[in-house]
Amino acid sequence: MTPPPSGYRGRFAPSPTGPLHFGSLVAALGSWLFARRAGGAWLVRIEDIDPPREVPGAAEDQLRTLSGFGLEPDEPVVRQSGRSDLYAAALRRLLDAGHAFACRCSRSDLAAVGGIHRGCAPSDPARAQAIRLRVPEGEHIGFRDAIQGRFEQALDREVGDFVIRRADGLWAYQLAVVVDDAAQGITDVVRGADLLDSTPRQILLQRRLGLPTPRYAHLPIVLDATGRKLGKSLAALPVDPADPLPALRAAWGFLGQAAVAVAGAGSVRAFLAAAQAAFEPQRVPRTAPGPAAAKKRADGSTLPAYRTTALGRDTA
Repeated sequence: MTPPPSGYRGRFAPSPTGPLHFGSLVAALGSWLFARRAGGAWLVRIEDIDPPREVPGAAEDQLRTLSGFGLEPDEPVVRQSGRSDLYAAALRRLLDAGHAFACRCSRSDLAAVGGIHRGCAPSDPARAQAIRLRVPEGEHIGFRDAIQGRFEQALDREVGDFVIRRADGLWAYQLAVVVDDAAQGITDVVRGADLLDSTPRQILLQRRLGLPTPRYAHLPIVLDATGRKLGKSLAALPVDPADPLPALRAAWGFLGQAAVAVAGAGSVRAFLAAAQAAFEPQRVPRTAPGPAAAKKRADGSTLPAYRTTALGRDTA
């Protein structure tokens, strides 16, 4: 399904820490639907910059699963592990401009202030140093999310100076994702609401690097029956690309869409064609990724997060 030309560029960016589960499928399908509705391109990026957490062969398995569900990217897959030069160049710019600094503070050093860095504590000079982005006093960032509504965060008080290169030499997610979204020309980021409170950090990095800020839409979080994020629970069983329709229908329903629109689809191709034609973004439910984020909603509303079985067949 080649999309017509459009300025819209979206992406799905899994980390290769295991097979794709139902929560991953919701994010993949949701981002694909938003891109297709806009007549835009849909990309896949493998975020493999954290080797200690990665599972050998997981990236290839994830790509095979996406293919089995008919979710094929419109451009070659990008892997963050091969893009270190881009991250290093961005880091140099931040350091040269005084926006970033070296820090040897450990988590225990910052425990007394809730882990929020507002000034380096005395520490072991032999300890490996991380690089943090400097967050000025009074730094407050807000944006309008296409699903969650207005979201605001006092970065100085709630986050503090945050790590952009880890003490072990690995690149932090916040820097890598900002650099890659800009390099790939991403105009719209559609992802899970568990990343909602990371977005102000990314916006600040975009501003410091002179990069454009995409539009954001944060999808409902999939929780298991105990209220845990599905990806962190024992219920996070892989979805089955050999039998994709049940999980696709469940993900469609989880996104608040009308079951009747895809009821007659007997194949993946037919399902995706029907879903593309019937998708209504305004039906995607808002959810609260956590108590802290719920308090930040401009209208003060809170909604329970969705719960699901391993394949999402029973949502409530």
